[in-house]
Amino acid sequence: MRVACVGEAMVELSLEASGQAAQVGFAGDTLNTAIYLKRAAPSLEVSYVTRLGRDAFSARLLAFIRAEQIDTDCVEISDARRVGLYAISTDAAGERSFTYWRETSAARQMFQKGAGCDFAALQDFDVVYLSAITLAILPERVRSEFYNWAGGFRGAGGRIAFDSNYRPALWTNSAVAKKEIGRWSKFADFALPSVDDEMQIYGENSVDDVASRWRDWGPRDGALKCGPGGPISLGEPVEAAYPAAATVVDTTAAGDSFNGGYLAARLTGAPQAEALMAGHNLAARVVGVKGAILPRG
Repeated sequence: MRVACVGEAMVELSLEASGQAAQVGFAGDTLNTAIYLKRAAPSLEVSYVTRLGRDAFSARLLAFIRAEQIDTDCVEISDARRVGLYAISTDAAGERSFTYWRETSAARQMFQKGAGCDFAALQDFDVVYLSAITLAILPERVRSEFYNWAGGFRGAGGRIAFDSNYRPALWTNSAVAKKEIGRWSKFADFALPSVDDEMQIYGENSVDDVASRWRDWGPRDGALKCGPGGPISLGEPVEAAYPAAATVVDTTAAGDSFNGGYLAARLTGAPQAEALMAGHNLAARVVGVKGAILPRG
């Protein structure tokens, strides 16, 4: 099975407690998911789809992706733009805040060929995974054509996995975000929203309200991520007790890693209950270390 993960990978600066130094790494929400997906299910053919530059950090990032056994044939290279960058500050409770330098990144030109768009690179995949961040960095006309292409892709048997990962600063306004996120959410085959994002987008006040809205949107596969308490199934009903993380150091990539663990299980034939637990357990490990990506082994 072939899975394409579409989005923006960036240079990551993880600030130390003193604020005087930082650890340099590479991450990005859909790249994090791609890495955890491939690690959890090596039999899957996982590809990353983005656009990078010809700068030294882009070259290092490309090597980093390949070292995770992720295919990079769909990574485009821009002669005019460079890779984006972000910094993470983490408070005493493990909650993080982000500062971005991505306005002119190469990834913002994904799929753009002259005056038109070209999604042919995605056509032969079985599953295409993306997030609301993927959508937010694309121009409006590209988002529209991407949505139309995805409808045809699904009609031909392809499946869409979508995380409504919401970063208000990336959107023109909340109304545009709500429209775009809503229409992708409603037709996703694998829906992977987080309750905090959903409440912020739709103004709901309880987990039950969010879960009810998703169920009203129709049957699907997926999970509503609810943090330490564990996920709510958006597919068949599942009752389970989810163990808390042993320690919380940094919540970066908690949701991304859940997505990778969950999709790895589902796409290799695991039942819904097993996939939910796999995603939760992986996320519980990830929040116990600093940074988005667990050390190998």
